[in-house]
Amino acid sequence: MGSVVFLNSHNAYSQNSLPTARQEQLTAGDGHKVTIYRAEPRGPSKGGIVILHAVYGLTTNMGDVCATWAQAGYTAVAPALFDRIKLNTVHPYTREGVQAGTDGYNALTEAQIFADIAACVASAGGEARTAISGFCTGGSWAWRAASKMNFAAHVNFYGSHVHTKDYINLEPRSKTIIHYGDKDGVVPIAEIERIRARHPNVEISIYPGAGHAFLNPDQQSYHAASAQPAWARSIAFMDTHVGLKKS
Repeated sequence: MGSVVFLNSHNAYSQNSLPTARQEQLTAGDGHKVTIYRAEPRGPSKGGIVILHAVYGLTTNMGDVCATWAQAGYTAVAPALFDRIKLNTVHPYTREGVQAGTDGYNALTEAQIFADIAACVASAGGEARTAISGFCTGGSWAWRAASKMNFAAHVNFYGSHVHTKDYINLEPRSKTIIHYGDKDGVVPIAEIERIRARHPNVEISIYPGAGHAFLNPDQQSYHAASAQPAWARSIAFMDTHVGLKKS
């Protein structure tokens, strides 16, 4: 695995040699036009990954996430799921932002979210070589999609609802890794262990001292000591299940 540079949205990828994320539009199967962040590796792509945002919407950090995946050799696409409610909807990292984003996700249907995911998968290279990923509530929807759609792999960052009755019995169809902090206030450690017991084939990584949303350097919850190994494990997981997979 090559070296990975971890940067935040304030200085992301200013070096010309590093991949950058750009905004584009895709058309979903139902005709909806969805804004995406897209980042591509400088060389041949090892595969694709579709990333679902947290309750805050398609923040600039999601562009950084796409660029990090592209630096690791993957075509990364992140849809603005809230476009179906109002274009360019991004909420602040506040309690009010969490509530607004929760309301936004609650206003969307499974059919709408899955249509946007399917468009992104096609753009990233097709289901045989594309993984699904997500953060927070986006992680919940990634888990849900992984149980009903076909992907090459599933990389989940602290899915907020995986432990709940509507999600815990869903079975991901592809190899899955999920990351949680042991101080997560949304999914407590006892619930994480319940997920592990119910899904022994899911790789669960737990990070001491990390809370919810520990990967995002733009949030106060950022935990660098956990973010870097979580990225390294995720990229290694992708390299095993997608990058080295024969077509």
